[in-house]
Amino acid sequence: MNCECEIDYEYHEFVECITSALDARDPYTGKHSARVSDMACMISELMGLSEEDIQEIHIAGHLHDIGKIGIPDRVLLKEGKLDDEEWKLMKKHPEIGADILSRSSHFARLAAIILHHHERWDGKGYPFGAKGTEIPLGARIIAVCDSIDAMASKRAYRNALPLEVCKAEIEKNVGIMYDPEIARLALENWDKLTEVYR
Repeated sequence: MNCECEIDYEYHEFVECITSALDARDPYTGKHSARVSDMACMISELMGLSEEDIQEIHIAGHLHDIGKIGIPDRVLLKEGKLDDEEWKLMKKHPEIGADILSRSSHFARLAAIILHHHERWDGKGYPFGAKGTEIPLGARIIAVCDSIDAMASKRAYRNALPLEVCKAEIEKNVGIMYDPEIARLALENWDKLTEVYR
């Protein structure tokens, strides 16, 4: 699966340099972010977004977990499920990532996408409980792609879930966790979107 949008390659290389710092700590996260980025790019193209918006969402996909660089190794690299205290620490990563990017005015829109990528359509996400279209469009796109890859990839505490199980989970949460338009578009293009897992 390759993103076909016009990418500013110098900008893209700079972003890959940043994400390689996180990849050095947690190889899973870097590969995860690349897959999320490609899926988000594909969905953005299917939605007919502008080249500028597609590139922004593609880059945000690469950077969405950059805040994990501020999560302690004992939590980030734990082999097994997190306890309540560890989960609280992990849930800080969108704010840490947004704070890193907000140091530059050029990255303000990227920071907003990263800050909100764990919000839910029904308002039960984090860090703020934003809901519906209060959540930036890029964050809503990345939320769907992030969930797909999290389910379809092997984790320290479980094997990758079968693609039919992943698809059923997305279907079950249309209009609950996920923007209905984006989730339905992902479902309608499921085979193309998930070919990297086959």
